[in-house]
Amino acid sequence: MISGMAEELDVDLIRRVAARDREAFEALYLRHAPRIRRYLLRVLRRPDLAEEALDDVMLVVWQSAERFDGTSRLTTWMLGIAHNKALKASARGGAARRAEQPLEDAPVAAMEDQGEGPEASVLRREIGGALHRALADLPPEQRAVVELTFGQGMGYGEIATIVGCPVNTVKSRMFHARRRLAGLLGSLGFGRKPRPSEASL
Repeated sequence: MISGMAEELDVDLIRRVAARDREAFEALYLRHAPRIRRYLLRVLRRPDLAEEALDDVMLVVWQSAERFDGTSRLTTWMLGIAHNKALKASARGGAARRAEQPLEDAPVAAMEDQGEGPEASVLRREIGGALHRALADLPPEQRAVVELTFGQGMGYGEIATIVGCPVNTVKSRMFHARRRLAGLLGSLGFGRKPRPSEASL
């Protein structure tokens, strides 16, 4: 019920944005920008590129709101725009990958609040850091599928709409991403060691 009401609100807002209602655009931005920013950060790994891409996404939403036809959720449509902007930004910023900044999901203090001792917190942080480094080494297309699946909680059908490819391609990217992550984490000392065939993928 709540989901249905949220979708109705989104449809109302995007229709008003199409009519150049600036207040509706501000409301739409406040509702969706945090989620889109989080996605862009995970895919691009650079806050400066993510903020630039977010601005580009919202400009497209403002200029092209009338193109939203309701065949998907507004979130799906906006993340599709974000995905395209992320790939373009990634291509532009490819030479500057050394400047990528590590992204932390939760500080140690928050983990300790969950009843973990300092040793468990440090271990969790080390694993989190290794995972972030492994994700950073994935190709952007694979990183996007991982983020949309685990970070955004989306199914393969919706992801296929966002990234503009068949569902089987999404499944293939996830398969290769999982295998590559297992190999990368293994090479960093977590989990099993990578097989030669996986390390070369």
